[in-house]
Amino acid sequence: MEVGKVYFSLSEVTEETGLPVSTLRYWETKFPIIMPRKDNHGKRFYTRQQIDTIKRIRYLRDDLHITRIAAIEAELKRGNRQTDVKQRATEILRRVREELIEIRSNV
Repeated sequence: MEVGKVYFSLSEVTEETGLPVSTLRYWETKFPIIMPRKDNHGKRFYTRQQIDTIKRIRYLRDDLHITRIAAIEAELKRGNRQTDVKQRATEILRRVREELIEIRSNV
């Protein structure tokens, strides 16, 4: 994604987060904090902060196995610094793994 860009399309967000459109739309109904801006045609646009929140929700759900919406909301409000560090480390390791897989497939 472009540095300095303010708004990102739904397709850019799905590509960056690896989440399907249906999940993003569902989360919009459950987490008002990620409600994207919409243009006159209903096309969604997300800010970097909203994308980071989406990644945080995914981390809480997938890596920490927090599945209840209320529990995820509570964790988002709490803003646990230790969890933030673990999330960033997990994202870095995912990217490294993806790059290694790509390198291996090109050999």
